Amino acid sequence: MSSDPAAALTSLLRASSIQDHDEILKAANAAIKASKSNIQAHHTRVVALLKLDRFDDALRALADGGDKLEQECLVEKAYALYKSGKLNEAEETIKLVSPATRTSRHLAGQIAYRAEKFRDAAQVYRELATQGDGIPGEENDLNINTLATSAQLQWNGLGHLVDEEHKQPSREDLEAFETAYNAACGCVARGDLSKASVLLKRARDLCEASEELSEEEKKAELFSLLIQHAYVLTRLGKEADAIALQKSLILSEITEPSSRVLAQNNQTAVASEPQNPYLTQRWLESTSELSGNDKLFGYQAAILRRNQLALSLQMQKFDGVAKSTNKQIQQTPTPTASSEIAGLGVVNAAAHAHLDTGKAAIKEILPMLEKRPADIGLLLTIIQLYVQTKNPGPALGLLEAFLKRIEQATTPDHNDVRFSPGLVAVTVAVYRLFGRQNSVRTELARAATHWKSRAKDDAPSSLLREAGVELLKSSNTEDLALAGATFEDLAANPTNDTIAAAGLVASFATTDYAKIEPYLNKLTPVDKLTSGTDIQALINAGVASVATASTQGTKRPADAEPQKPHKRFRKKKLPKDYEEGKEPDPERWLPLRDRSTYRPKGKKGKKRAQEATQGGVVKEQETLELVGGAGAVKVEKAAGGGGKKKNKKKK
Repeated sequence: MSSDPAAALTSLLRASSIQDHDEILKAANAAIKASKSNIQAHHTRVVALLKLDRFDDALRALADGGDKLEQECLVEKAYALYKSGKLNEAEETIKLVSPATRTSRHLAGQIAYRAEKFRDAAQVYRELATQGDGIPGEENDLNINTLATSAQLQWNGLGHLVDEEHKQPSREDLEAFETAYNAACGCVARGDLSKASVLLKRARDLCEASEELSEEEKKAELFSLLIQHAYVLTRLGKEADAIALQKSLILSEITEPSSRVLAQNNQTAVASEPQNPYLTQRWLESTSELSGNDKLFGYQAAILRRNQLALSLQMQKFDGVAKSTNKQIQQTPTPTASSEIAGLGVVNAAAHAHLDTGKAAIKEILPMLEKRPADIGLLLTIIQLYVQTKNPGPALGLLEAFLKRIEQATTPDHNDVRFSPGLVAVTVAVYRLFGRQNSVRTELARAATHWKSRAKDDAPSSLLREAGVELLKSSNTEDLALAGATFEDLAANPTNDTIAAAGLVASFATTDYAKIEPYLNKLTPVDKLTSGTDIQALINAGVASVATASTQGTKRPADAEPQKPHKRFRKKKLPKDYEEGKEPDPERWLPLRDRSTYRPKGKKGKKRAQEATQGGVVKEQETLELVGGAGAVKVEKAAGGGGKKKNKKKK
């Protein structure tokens, strides 16, 4: 080797391979020691450190090389920051690359993906795919990253931003295990679990048969596939298969920390026998801390936190759970449509109710709504409890009062919460529970009007699609016009939404043919839809009628014929002392006091009986006026006697 360090470094770089990074690093350090101003040596050292996954050392080497080196190595610096988990700094650094190259744009997409800015990542990959100046082999990487971004968008409720062609797996997606795995993740996000299970099995077979991967690399890739497949089997209700798959995973052999944490959590969740919550919590806390790029995504971390809170509830740590969740809820501006904060509201309600259900739980948590009137999670919990107890009346009152409070606010964020898809869905479900179809149509019409005023990328297509379908059922011209405008906006998106095209055609078929003509080719022809239908058999079978609930009252119409009342024949009753063949008492119909056998009790009763005897003496009575006009009394008239009594004078 030459004695000149720079010449030695040049010759080594000329003959280097991917295995020579340690030697390259030593040569670069020697060249820098000989000449600190050698920019090529500094640059070589940074790249060697990145190849050796020594990202913190690479950042220190960039700082030691000065501003000139940092300006020359912006992509390397952004990559080192990205791998170190410093995503904000990496995003700012990659923006300084001018002009932007395909390499820098690929890295910008990766940074946006890891920062959970999936909308920006999807835009970057869409632009790269439309340009035809890619390098050989880049198309496969773009397809893999696009499918992964689409799955993340759907997991985060932004499925309306995903092209329809990426929602359904293609034949090309089944040729590599990476694309098959990402397509399966998209199916999981959409809830198509059966198709996801088939794709995951296909990905496992392709991974095991791959000749490009070493045995260690295959084992590392298979861990992620098995973890996801066990989760899908659990969701499908195939718990025995899921448990068997979980047992095949040896946690100590999983090298990726985030995958090990997920596998450990899922293994606890699908346990066939109830476990001691204290031991389970201790086992889960033994997992190493996640840092840098090993951190979980936001929705994954939120699920693990809820699982930890569920374990605390099982350990009856009600006060601690109530305090911790209440603190997090209070720190978040309310009202908010965040699913994580809504979940904390549910856990907080469970802690206050001590895991009770039914009326007992309502009694405990209903006063909390006065303290936290904007807590959507708490509100939905109370509504669910009322519905479960078959008492939906108070639930509707609470929901309408909550919606009225939000509508009184003037900020746009409050309106977004008011017409968030989840809250609108709950409102529609409650209205349908009461049969208030007009209220359902009004609610969906207001939601569609609100989201039409917002940016197209922010509008939830599922809500707009449901609102358009419901408005098409109305006979009001304003509702029909709103339905047409809603479907027109949906059909204008580059997602090839066939439902939106069909709704647009149904809205303007009779009023504006020119507007629907471009969308007719997107719909399946009627002849093809009815090709296998036997029309004559349907005609012979007749029209099927569905029994509907009667809305008429129970009152008889005025022109209807009066119906004769139905006679009820009562069973004859016999007295308790009835004896067959014995003659009944002839006085049994007389009152008791008029019967010959009646004998009153007591002296007064006997006296009254003597006076009431037939043939007795009738006493004469006379009326005497009291002195002073105080009234009159009746007294018995004195019987006739001797002359002495007649001659006496009255006093």
